[in-house]
Order: sequence, then structure tokens, then C-alpha cells
Amino acid sequence: MGKVSLEGIEFHAYHGVFSEENKLGNRFTVDIHVDTDFRRAMLEDNLDHTVDYVGLYKIAQSHMQEPVKLLEHLAHLIIKDILIAFPFLKAVSITIKKHNPSLGGVVNYSVVTVNYPEDYD
Repeated sequence: MGKVSLEGIEFHAYHGVFSEENKLGNRFTVDIHVDTDFRRAMLEDNLDHTVDYVGLYKIAQSHMQEPVKLLEHLAHLIIKDILIAFPFLKAVSITIKKHNPSLGGVVNYSVVTVNYPEDYD
């Protein structure tokens, strides 16, 4: 078993419950971790036997462009499409950070992590 990850993917997006968030947007950071068996890729040097992280990036990018209220829901949508694109994955973890959330005080990030299959039982 191996892990393929993209960490620190940054987007400007319009996710949130408050109208201010929907108008101004905010900076978000996304981390994606997937567990897969990539032994053949190690031995054969063939992208067809592992997860193409370009595909992971494009899935995250497409969902970041479609505003939703909750980061939990956003992470779920990303996981759902990752599993459609790569059905052989054993586990997927998505962490989404909203930079400087409007909470009336100094907060660096609000953070949500959703894990498949653990959070789907």
C-alpha cells in the first residue's frame, strides 16, 4: 500500500454561509491524500498503475469553482469524484482550510477533514 498526496493546493473561492463570503470570497488550502497499491507503477515506471495527481488537482479545482455553504459538503463532493475517477483507491482524505475566517477575532484557519471510508460508515 502506498500514499499519493497533494498538499497546499491554494484557491480563491466563494464558499461559506455568510453573504460576505459569497461576494468577496476567501483563500482556501486543500490537501488530498489517497491510499492505493502502486507496486506495479514502482516496478514498471508506468503512470497507468498509480494515481495521476493531475487528475486529483483538476477534480479539486472544479469543485472549488462551484460555491457551497459547508466545507464538509465540499470535501464530500471532492471525495465522491475522486472515487469515480479512481475506483481502486483504498482510502481518501481531504483537508480544507479557510484562511482568516470572519469570526470577529484573529483566526488563521477554519479546518475540516473528511476521511473515506471512516466518515462514511
